[in-house]
Amino acid sequence: MSKLTVPPRKVDQTFMGFPLVEDLDTLKADVVIIGMPYGSPYSIDEMTNDQTNGPTAMRRASNSISLGLDSYDFEIGGTLFDGQDIKVVDVGDVPGDATDIGAHYRRSEAAIRKILAAGAMPIILGGDHGIPIPVFRALDGEGPITVIQIDAHLDWRDERNGVKDGYSSNMRRASEMAHVDRIFQLGIRGQGSARIEEVEAARAFGVDIITAGQWEAEGTAAILKRIPDGGRYYLTLDADGLDPSVMPAVAAPSPGGISYRQTIDLIKGLIKKGRLVGMDLVEITPSRDINDVSSITAGNIVLNTIGAAVRAGYFKR
Repeated sequence: MSKLTVPPRKVDQTFMGFPLVEDLDTLKADVVIIGMPYGSPYSIDEMTNDQTNGPTAMRRASNSISLGLDSYDFEIGGTLFDGQDIKVVDVGDVPGDATDIGAHYRRSEAAIRKILAAGAMPIILGGDHGIPIPVFRALDGEGPITVIQIDAHLDWRDERNGVKDGYSSNMRRASEMAHVDRIFQLGIRGQGSARIEEVEAARAFGVDIITAGQWEAEGTAAILKRIPDGGRYYLTLDADGLDPSVMPAVAAPSPGGISYRQTIDLIKGLIKKGRLVGMDLVEITPSRDINDVSSITAGNIVLNTIGAAVRAGYFKR
């Protein structure tokens, strides 16, 4: 297999200026930022959809959210690394191959396996919502896994246009993996690709479907209580799960979404009650953004995740 990652499109622009590492075989890090721009397209027009520009947009906007690692962050409660010896690196993007569309998923899975083998926590910048599928496959040695999805849509289609690993099928594929024990789908609302049969299939599997309205009514603390303590969690965060007021740059905006505060509090709660083994942030469409607010919001979510993991003692040696 050829090289698993390539430098960001602007080589001098890693996420938050973290060091660029190009050799995954000698990787030494606590947290790894990796871009996965390409999904499994439903049509030729989606091969290079605007979501493929998401990793670049989030890296570029990261320059606007921090003046440096010595800055005090009031959301995190101090500096990002809290005085600890923490190493975060950016390994660039998994490249696509126009002659072999499926190669991106194979490289993505292989890259995540190497990151996990190095003992690091992967944070993945997408890309559309198909990209968690190869990540789920790579987690087969980390189970049992509880998948937490924040999304406006259910993503339980078995196939669309004959494609079984696209952005409408990620939760269906996760449910078929032996190492995935539980699935919680949060922030669901409105209409998407799901039909009655997809809803019934999700419920038959035992998915905990929590609508945006339920989350607002019950509160984040109550939602966290539903999720088993001491678990190994993987978080997949579709940008359209958040309200368009804070995440306008999505292909399918849906009103009444999750707030930034709910998102951060959920992530901090998960990190405290178990082990977050990784996360992805997908479906940002940069051409629809307003003053980079979506990419800035995404970057702050990433920083809060790292800061919470540091304070939970994830990386103490």
